Amino acid sequence: MITDAFQTDCGLLVVSASLGEFEVGISKDGQSLEHVLFMYNLGVKQMIVIVNKMDATDPSFSEELFNEIKNELSTQIQKIGYQPESVAFIPLSASHGDNMIESSENMPWYKGWTVERKKGNVTGKTLMEAIDAIIPPQRSSEKPLRLPIQDVYKIGGVLTVPVGRVESGILKTDMKITFAPSNIKTEVKSIQICHESINGTVYFS
Repeated sequence: MITDAFQTDCGLLVVSASLGEFEVGISKDGQSLEHVLFMYNLGVKQMIVIVNKMDATDPSFSEELFNEIKNELSTQIQKIGYQPESVAFIPLSASHGDNMIESSENMPWYKGWTVERKKGNVTGKTLMEAIDAIIPPQRSSEKPLRLPIQDVYKIGGVLTVPVGRVESGILKTDMKITFAPSNIKTEVKSIQICHESINGTVYFS
């Protein structure tokens, strides 16, 4: 989980609008705010909040309940460090597909989300539009190589295969590298992506 979050460009926080579930999620023993704090501390700057199970509210697809959840979460995530104005809040019913790819007819009151940015505001209605609006972080191939290691596999006691993603710089075969903080030095014999060998150079992704 830590490795995945470390490599994340945008966090998706999913909370339930079903009776009692949202309250449990943001309670002292809940995990919703814990996950937000976790993302923030790992440097995930962008976030989308999905209020799921809108079909399970009373009445169904309740505008009032969505606004209550949005207001409460806005207050809580601001305390952690996120600006609510830069977060898309989307009422959604995953089981029915409401506001996932197409705008929901069950929530005509929902006018969409707006994300405020320095380069201009972005608006939309669906989760797909919010994902498409994520800003890819700027990574430079001119910087030193930085490749966080996700796991290490040993094959037949002969080969050691570190697994990770290039975050900056370049990686190429026959390149001499150093692992920190152990200061172990080695040479790159081969590079594989999705079990396919790469002959040449891998730049930041």
